[in-house]
Amino acid sequence: MRDVFDAVVVGSGPNGLTAAATLAVAGRRVLVLEAAETIGGGARTDEAFGTGIHRDVCSAVHPTGFVSPAFADLDLTGHGLRWCMPDVSIAHVADGDVIAVRREKHSLAEEFGVDATRWERLVAPSTQPAALADDILAMPAIPRRTLDMARFSPAALAPVDVLAKAFRTDRAAAAFAAIAAHAIRPLSTLGSSAAGLLLGMLTETGWPVAEGGSQAIVDALAAVVVGHGGRIETGVEVTERAQLPADADLFFDTSPAVVQRVIGDALPRRYARALRRFDYGPGVCKVDFLLSEPIPWAHRPDVMAATATFHLADDLAHIRTTEADVAAGRVPRRPWVLGGEPTRVDPTRAPAGTHLAWAYCHVPAGCDVDMSAAVIAAIERRAPGFSDIVDGTIVTTAADFAVHNSNDIAGDINCGAASLRQLLVRPILSPTPQFTGLPGVYLCSSATAPGGGVHGMSGRRAAVHALHVGR
Repeated sequence: MRDVFDAVVVGSGPNGLTAAATLAVAGRRVLVLEAAETIGGGARTDEAFGTGIHRDVCSAVHPTGFVSPAFADLDLTGHGLRWCMPDVSIAHVADGDVIAVRREKHSLAEEFGVDATRWERLVAPSTQPAALADDILAMPAIPRRTLDMARFSPAALAPVDVLAKAFRTDRAAAAFAAIAAHAIRPLSTLGSSAAGLLLGMLTETGWPVAEGGSQAIVDALAAVVVGHGGRIETGVEVTERAQLPADADLFFDTSPAVVQRVIGDALPRRYARALRRFDYGPGVCKVDFLLSEPIPWAHRPDVMAATATFHLADDLAHIRTTEADVAAGRVPRRPWVLGGEPTRVDPTRAPAGTHLAWAYCHVPAGCDVDMSAAVIAAIERRAPGFSDIVDGTIVTTAADFAVHNSNDIAGDINCGAASLRQLLVRPILSPTPQFTGLPGVYLCSSATAPGGGVHGMSGRRAAVHALHVGR
């Protein structure tokens, strides 16, 4: 029965579904096979807290998805996706201090003072951030905005510790470092600034959430696939090549290990060697909260009510210490924390009188330590009384992430370390690093450029290449 399909996608994360949708729109007969019982991978939303309460299992905020050319081309908003855009992209919370990183550049002077001009020159240098983001997400393809890329690229290769010296105040340096540390890299390493510059630039376009949960992105992609004649099957784990049609193009939205296991010795030596060398990064421990009311922030509650994303870090040293500990395999004693309150901007997530929040910290790969006490303490310190409004928690350790999503090797939610080598070579240096070199076989997960995030670009690039070369 599966022989009627000429393209099979293994895995239904955002990249796999983007590949499937792109192929289906082009007229290919597409089948998506998902091992789990629900589609979505790292962009799933569930009702673990109860019916009608929509918790994002992993990814929650989508600055790259909002500007993704892949999503725009597929018209996801025309298939039900709605973005909820907060006025404040990120609130950086230190003891007694809150920095609101807003979409409007005119607010920089108010928030950063003497560092406003430096922030604009370093973090927001382009007059068209969405267009530059397109070029960055398309790397290593030739950029269209060459001058902007010429300014971006050298800075992206620098360590955070070097770029942070551009700021006169620690508060601005810490705000930048926290954005950059989404990549889970020591601040002293080459290339650790790349994520900070991209995500920092996108604070101008906004850091939205998907209305109803991240699953809305997945459902919109699935609607495109099915609407163009494709089929999606869940509960189907692919373990060997014999399960797949002999003549179909194959797209793996999986870890490199799955491609190696299924395709085996048929992979060209160069690509197989690259997959064997592929490095995974540290993990995260996430805590989801069911709340009776919004978090009672002690400082600038108006700002905290206008954002879906917060960073909790005392200063630059706090972030530096946490990331150094994690890289060295040590569980941080008092980690800095990333989090958000989606119901602040999206009340559809839960019934009236019910609120959601989430927060996570970085931990060593494979860590099974429950970090909820440290995470709660970090919030309580800046929002006294927080513990009193918590009606329920769900803790997902790094080890748990690896069980729930096979792409999250040892809890690495980016499916690959954001090291300097893997910023440039992910997993190989090629205009289409998704192509394995074996005709008709592609790896299209976040293990390929441009890497982690819910933007679908790895899947799109694999599909476009397949459509171009044909079979």
